[in-house]
Amino acid sequence: MNGTNERGSSLFEAGLENSTLAGPSGREATLGAVMKSAHREKLQLCDTLEKIADSLPEVDRWKCLGTANAIVPLLRSIHQYEESIIFPAYEVAAVGSNAKLASARRLRAEHVEDECFAGEVTEILLAIGRGETVENAEALEFMLRGFFKSVRRHIAFEREH
Repeated sequence: MNGTNERGSSLFEAGLENSTLAGPSGREATLGAVMKSAHREKLQLCDTLEKIADSLPEVDRWKCLGTANAIVPLLRSIHQYEESIIFPAYEVAAVGSNAKLASARRLRAEHVEDECFAGEVTEILLAIGRGETVENAEALEFMLRGFFKSVRRHIAFEREH
């Protein structure tokens, strides 16, 4: 959201590019740094959504448009990285632990749910950003809070594991 490098991509994407350059000795540290960056960007998104929710029924239309355009691409890039790099490494380390393997399955399922929910939030924020009035501020606030609280819980669970 706020953190972009000179090419306009997110800090997470810049870290993702750099993560492929690390040798075996630095791989674990680099993966951890990339995940911290991903979590930081997702938490910035949550903070922005919370500010929008707190301001209702008044809205900053530009903030709604910018946020709407960032949600799905950010989540998809982070989820793709986690599912192609992080989860396979976690599953190899978790061999023999059904609980840890179940955790990876749970996180994958949450990715699908989060992306679907993100699509709904995006549609509403785009409409507001384009000038539609907020007809039911309470329902929109509830929706935004449900989404960003879910994302924050997901991050907390990933950090624990």
